[in-house]
Amino acid sequence: MSNCPRIRIGIVGTGFVSRGFVLVLNRHEEFVVSRVLTRRNRQDCTDYPYQELLTNSVAELINHSDILVECSGDVIHATAVIDQALKANLPVVTMDSEFHVTTGSYFVGKGMCTEAEGDQPGCLAAFREDIVQMGFKPLVYGSVKGFLNKNPTPKEMEYWATRQGISFNQATSFTDGTKAQIEQALVANGLDATIIRQGLLGPVAENLLDGALILAGYASKLGEAISDYVLSADSASSVFIVAEHDESQRECLRYFRLGDGPSYLLVRNYHLVHLEIIKTVKRVINGKGKLLDNSAVPKIGVAAIAKRNLKIGERIVRGIGSFDVRGEAVLINDFPDSVPIGLLYNATMIRNVDEGQMISSQDVALNESLAVSAWEDIKRRALTHGRSDIRISC
Repeated sequence: MSNCPRIRIGIVGTGFVSRGFVLVLNRHEEFVVSRVLTRRNRQDCTDYPYQELLTNSVAELINHSDILVECSGDVIHATAVIDQALKANLPVVTMDSEFHVTTGSYFVGKGMCTEAEGDQPGCLAAFREDIVQMGFKPLVYGSVKGFLNKNPTPKEMEYWATRQGISFNQATSFTDGTKAQIEQALVANGLDATIIRQGLLGPVAENLLDGALILAGYASKLGEAISDYVLSADSASSVFIVAEHDESQRECLRYFRLGDGPSYLLVRNYHLVHLEIIKTVKRVINGKGKLLDNSAVPKIGVAAIAKRNLKIGERIVRGIGSFDVRGEAVLINDFPDSVPIGLLYNATMIRNVDEGQMISSQDVALNESLAVSAWEDIKRRALTHGRSDIRISC
């Protein structure tokens, strides 16, 4: 082992990703987990591998870390912690697309803060870097979703959360499509793409190729790259890019079994979540810059859509992964009054909203937080410098 000091990694969150990541780091001698930030009583965290690393103090976390990995999935909490970390000149690597699409743009230019490989957005960003170096021009940045149920029952979600070893909220946000909407919105903003309609298209296809080429057709008509997903049991959990290449390479690409073109499907058939975070940590430490952020002036947000009739006085404890609302990707300029689903924490309804309606800022009272003020700043920039696009007919 080298005599160089080990790099101290502080972790924010104690859920599925955090637990897996601390175990992965045991195999990397150049790193050490210094502290793990939790808001729970530390004595209650009996499921966490190394309870002695737990702290409830953000200051203690920052003072004992050289780099932070944020994976809480809680936008309000993540925004506050990352703000303090960047002010202390600590680089931050996230596994938190929810944070990025809601408030991440506020921090662009204020320090090193990047999404990691592991989930679909980071994997697509790394995949893009590879294929662009080979001369490909992306048309579609996509993920494959194996199932979708916009209104699952609590009983169903309890079963799948237990079976898959994830939280109840995670299981719900994966199932109702909110997570896919969030991830593809981040991809669109970070990779200079757009969406073709509110809520994405998500074509249903027996195989990935058919669905991917449907999306490529829309991207070609639109004249710019798009971010979306394919709903198919085939190749579930894959990420893909449909891209064009120079006509002079057509015969070679046919020989490489990529088809006749002009659109070529390139697939990465896995994303390994916490196992891949370390690649982005090393990237940042080695000075290679960010992998992916939400851009300083995003075009796409994720609005909250009511899953049921919501009445005046009702409280939404948590938007993402709830039975109150689900998220849909939207153009910010088209829906400037929409409330990002990531801001709905202990929010109180002040107007009735019917099932299926988008929640506006006049419908709900949000608690004051840095996240709320950050979103207002982001929205002002988006409305000043962004654009409103007319989507093509789907």
